[in-house]
Amino acid sequence: MAYPIVDSSEKKMNSAVDHLKEDLAGVRTGMANAGMLNGVNVDYYGSPTPLNQIAGIKVEEGRTLVIKPYDPSSLKDIEKAINVADIGIAPQNDGSVIRLAVPQMTEETRKDMVKKVGKMAEEAKVAIRNIRRDANTAIKNDKTMDEDIQKDAQEEIQKLTDKFVKLIEETADKKSKEVLGK
Repeated sequence: MAYPIVDSSEKKMNSAVDHLKEDLAGVRTGMANAGMLNGVNVDYYGSPTPLNQIAGIKVEEGRTLVIKPYDPSSLKDIEKAINVADIGIAPQNDGSVIRLAVPQMTEETRKDMVKKVGKMAEEAKVAIRNIRRDANTAIKNDKTMDEDIQKDAQEEIQKLTDKFVKLIEETADKKSKEVLGK
């Protein structure tokens, strides 16, 4: 049986997982990828603008990101934004493009990244549990449902919670293995 509260909770849980996947795209794995720069916002004519909207980003030779601004006058602002974002890589500005040489990851760096992945996954699980709590509260407060329907709806919410927590764990495990090079 479909309940509006269950349907809206499922959409919110899907959003939490999508958000986790976006965050995980920015985690370093030892190889260069444009997702590493997802959180970089450039002060472009007075407003914070995502880097990928004002510059082309491409990977060269697997280890180097090349950032070519659409507006050459924004080169200094992009360099500054990368430094402020503290992604752990120093930008090299040659006057027309910025290069980011992604260094080999040490075992210690890999372990730190895996911890970061675990922390992100835990935050996503907390978001899922909060959605469950809110849905259960809404179900209990809905006076149009009798007790049996409330119980069924709460069971559906719990099944969704279990499903999404498992999906988060699988996603984080996959990213952790990628970081560790396995």
